[in-house]
Amino acid sequence: MSPFEEQSEIVRQEQLTPEIFRLTLKAPEIAGTARPGQFVMVRISSCYDPLLRRPLSIHQTIGGKQVQLLYKVVGLGTRLLASMHSGQQLNLTGPLGHGFEFAGKQAICLVGGGMGIAPLYFLAREILRQTRPPKCMVLLGARTAAELGPLPQDFLDLGVTKIHLATDDGSLGHHGFVAELLPQHLAPDLHWTACTCGPQPMMKAVVSQCRQQGWECQVSLETMMACGISACLGCAVPRADLSGPYLHVCKDGPVFKAEEVAWL
Repeated sequence: MSPFEEQSEIVRQEQLTPEIFRLTLKAPEIAGTARPGQFVMVRISSCYDPLLRRPLSIHQTIGGKQVQLLYKVVGLGTRLLASMHSGQQLNLTGPLGHGFEFAGKQAICLVGGGMGIAPLYFLAREILRQTRPPKCMVLLGARTAAELGPLPQDFLDLGVTKIHLATDDGSLGHHGFVAELLPQHLAPDLHWTACTCGPQPMMKAVVSQCRQQGWECQVSLETMMACGISACLGCAVPRADLSGPYLHVCKDGPVFKAEEVAWL
């Protein structure tokens, strides 16, 4: 599938927490072909600062006409993005990369940490829409309850009936890391597929739990990225056997089978 470059109008800018925003844009070409786990490259300014596009996961599509992006303000590019309002234009390239595979899976657990929650909403929606009966559990983690904001309720409103939370400071749900929830809530008699996105140490812990139980695991990797088309080589990650050419998150991923990449 070839990506599109699309001039997109901002429909809505929502501030969910002091640092987290949700952006809705008109992008019918991208929205009509996007799959859960894919991303877009966003050109934030027509000037040279910031020069490079920013990679953002597709949080969901709406009616095949709009895309939503969930992002956190962490630097100049995202600060500029947060200052924009409805009616303004952004240039998007996408959808890019390979997404999650969930067809024919017996039971699926989505494990998100921090901003890694962003692509899992789209995935949960498609699992609930396409599988009968839907077997989908959601585990979400963050540093604090405030950082999770309204996102857990968004999953409940979507129709997810099994959702469990963890926070580092114990302000909401389990006091600890989200990976610790897997053995507590996943029935060992089912063949689970875990789909995870978040900080690398969190995903490494999820992969370890899945290996112990013999469960399948798909990981969505987050790396620095300049082009989104495997030209800059900035998103290279080592293969599991540490031999051969590196994998590129933008082109070969961002979603991989856990056993394909090295967990150093």
